[in-house]
Amino acid sequence: MFKGFKQFLLRGNVIDLAVAVVIGGAFGKVVAALTQDLINPLIAALVGKPDFSAFKFTIGKGAFEPGQFLNSIIEFLLVAAAVYFFVVVPMNTVMSRLRRGQAPPDPTTKQCPECLSTIPIQARRCAFCTSTVGPA
Repeated sequence: MFKGFKQFLLRGNVIDLAVAVVIGGAFGKVVAALTQDLINPLIAALVGKPDFSAFKFTIGKGAFEPGQFLNSIIEFLLVAAAVYFFVVVPMNTVMSRLRRGQAPPDPTTKQCPECLSTIPIQARRCAFCTSTVGPA
C-alpha cells in the first residue's frame, strides 16, 4: 500500500502541481500587494477613493455593497494579465523558437468534399454524409 502511495507522490504531475500551487499562492500575494499599494492609490488619484470597498447604495431597506466585488474583479483581471504577459507569452515565444526549423506534423484529418465535415485521414467514406472520399 505504501509503495503505491510513494509511486503516486513521485510522479512528475503531482510534483509539478505542488510547485504550481506554491508559486501560484506567492504570485497571488504579489499581485494583491500590487493592487493595494500601486493600483488603488492610482485609482484614488483619479477617482478620489483609494478603493471601491466604500462604494455602497441602498434601495428601500436593502444595503448593497458592490465595492468589494469590484475590488475582486480588478484583482482578478490583474492576476490574469500578469499570468498572460509574464508566463504565457514568454512560454509561447520559447516554444516557437524550439520548434523553429521543424517540419509540421502530418495531418490526421481531412475534409469531406461533399459536407465539409472533418473525418480521419484514412477514411474512405464520410461518417456524416456517407459519400465516398478519395485519398487525402
